[in-house]
Amino acid sequence: MRFAVIVFPGSNCDEDMYHAVVDQLGESAQLLPHTATSLAGFDGVLIPGGFSYGDYLRCGAIARFSPIMPAIIDFANQGGLVLGVCNGFQVLTEAGLLPGALHENTSLEFICKDTELKITNPNTRFTSAYTTDTITLPIAHGEGNYYCDPDTLAQMQANGQIVFTYTDNPNGSVADIAGITNAQGNVLGMMPHPERAVEALLGLTDGLGLFESMAQATKTAL
Repeated sequence: MRFAVIVFPGSNCDEDMYHAVVDQLGESAQLLPHTATSLAGFDGVLIPGGFSYGDYLRCGAIARFSPIMPAIIDFANQGGLVLGVCNGFQVLTEAGLLPGALHENTSLEFICKDTELKITNPNTRFTSAYTTDTITLPIAHGEGNYYCDPDTLAQMQANGQIVFTYTDNPNGSVADIAGITNAQGNVLGMMPHPERAVEALLGLTDGLGLFESMAQATKTAL
């Protein structure tokens, strides 16, 4: 499997993503600048966390207009696997690939800690490798408070689009939401950082299962 790791001005988790899939998962990856216009030859797209374009206007609002975004939207619409983490989640909502929006944490403070998540849908292309109902991943965000209107929430619940929920809801997200997919199930956005939890040396390994799930799903499809 070959991953494209998108690099925006202000991305700061791109190297972490690369390390997770290359050094820990054993797959291929390439750091792809926001100025690229093609995803030819890639099997999955990873949009990392950070502060794309300094988070001016709104988080992800400027990145949504980067040259690479039409290719990402087309890739997703064709069924390709796309993962957006933290700022990447915000970019995906701004681009319309995922419903809802991310607001400031209810505490109005930046939160950086390990948090427990419940895998609410284990039967996705991002969670199929997990054999446990709960995992622990780090979070690091100031605007991770997920919101959508009641009709959208009900639709996501009915479709199984809510993939991860917080057990302690640190940011005030509606329905404890930590990660969701689109209706087709091939685009995942989440605030917690799986790429920061892929080796025992750093204290957590629960993030590796997500990348393993993506690799398995792609190889099965091939």
